[in-house]
Amino acid sequence: MAYFSFARSIVAGEPITLFRTFDGADTRRDFTYIDDVVRGCLGALDTAGRSTSSKSGKKRGPTPLRVYNLGDTSPVPVTRMVTILEMLLGKKAHKRVVTMPTNSDVPFTHANVSHIARDFGYHPATSLEVGLRHFVDWFVRYYKDTAWYGSWLLGLPSPGLQEMASMRAL
Repeated sequence: MAYFSFARSIVAGEPITLFRTFDGADTRRDFTYIDDVVRGCLGALDTAGRSTSSKSGKKRGPTPLRVYNLGDTSPVPVTRMVTILEMLLGKKAHKRVVTMPTNSDVPFTHANVSHIARDFGYHPATSLEVGLRHFVDWFVRYYKDTAWYGSWLLGLPSPGLQEMASMRAL
């Protein structure tokens, strides 16, 4: 996910690439915290209908399934996500802003959760700020506890625990 690779690059002092649309607008993403996704998946699983297949594998009727969108429903500029990461990591990103190629990713994502909200009462509960705080807390703790591995993964010279802890005061 972008936030992991961005955090890794910010800590390593490497540039991150941010895309703008051909008309100069920021790309926007509908970031969703994993706990919200899990809650939506479990809600849908708990209400699934009985299978329509038989022991022979032959179907006895239509499959009682539905496909649901899960998301936060609040697209945020990717630059805002980077700003939050910078604040939480205590380090500025080296940003390289380029125009998005016309044959690449979409400039905007937005989940429509109306069906799962209607069927199961799904509503995402975790803001981007809170989700990134949880992520950065884990990121710093994990790489502090595994400094030798974290250094290798981040492409940094092997630091001591004190240097890893200084990434962000716990």
